[in-house]
Amino acid sequence: MDKIRPKKNVLKLILVAGARPNFMKIAPLLKAIDQQNDNLSSGNPFIETFLVHTGQHYDENMSEVFFRELGIRPPDINLEVGSGSHSYQTATIMLRFEPVCLEQKPDWVVVVGDVNSTLACSLVAAKLGIKVAHVESGLRSFDRSMPEEINRLVTDALADLLFTPSTDANANLKKEGIPAGKIKFVGNIMIDALISRLDEVESSKIAEKLNFVPKKFVYVTLHRPSNVDRPENLRQIMKKLGKLSKKFPVVFPVHPRTRKMLEEISFGSKLYPQLKLIEPIGYTDSLWMAKNALFVLTDSGGLQEETTFFRTPCLTLRENTERPVTITVGTNRLTSLKTLEADIKKILDGRYKRGTIPKYWDGQTAKRIVKCLVKEWKKERA
Repeated sequence: MDKIRPKKNVLKLILVAGARPNFMKIAPLLKAIDQQNDNLSSGNPFIETFLVHTGQHYDENMSEVFFRELGIRPPDINLEVGSGSHSYQTATIMLRFEPVCLEQKPDWVVVVGDVNSTLACSLVAAKLGIKVAHVESGLRSFDRSMPEEINRLVTDALADLLFTPSTDANANLKKEGIPAGKIKFVGNIMIDALISRLDEVESSKIAEKLNFVPKKFVYVTLHRPSNVDRPENLRQIMKKLGKLSKKFPVVFPVHPRTRKMLEEISFGSKLYPQLKLIEPIGYTDSLWMAKNALFVLTDSGGLQEETTFFRTPCLTLRENTERPVTITVGTNRLTSLKTLEADIKKILDGRYKRGTIPKYWDGQTAKRIVKCLVKEWKKERA
């Protein structure tokens, strides 16, 4: 143990990242921790971090490119779990993560988001008696058919500190009986990542590559099974996008699984020259799209938040959202296959909510999280 932690006043954290959305949340945390360590004040601990990549997202476009773009150091260990069913991924991560915890002996395991890695590593830590901090706690879709909802519920039930991005998340946790002292309203860490990339966003070359003019194109991202794995739904979506592309260019970065489905339904993209089905793009290019699109059509939680920050109209093709603040405060609106064309028409007619930016979506969330962890460390040693 002494060899691992040579300093007396050390707060040791294991940070877990598993899938693409996690990386944007880990990057600001690492930066805030480095800033804390560079300016240590009397009585504050040095924060030692051990970065675990579970390998839940493992290909170049979904993982390594994000590490490079966000300036995240290489992980200290990659569990290399790869693809598989939810049960397989969760179980395999648990088996491979437990020895890491036993060897590293952290004070806290910090998990982010709602993917299988989040749940698996929380379970391991809780069973080993290691405290769990969950970044992005309290979000609820109230739809337990979504695997992410199960992950959120279980992780929040196990966590010792629950860092929430919005006031509705606080309310959800209190209704579930989480003690108020565990709940910390710190804001949205995704916005920290976004704000840190604004200069790079302005210099993105994606507009040149696609020959796009700001506010004269539509940005689409769809990946949820209800939209892309059901042939009839995907066929309807693509038909509506093709129709829209006759008015404005539409760009849709397509996941390999979705591209395979498009082949199976024999979608004739050549009939719609302004419907651009491209390879997945990096974080910075995606932010440029979200900022400059006429509107965004998505089923992604992250894009609901990013469009709210940029005040870009957003249509979310889902029955529910775990981010209702993007609707009540921001620019987001739920849509369906039945209402999609009417909802698009409202935007094209200028009839959409301009929205505002929610409280604490200010780029300082990671600093507030680090401050809370240090405070807990001091409390334990008082």
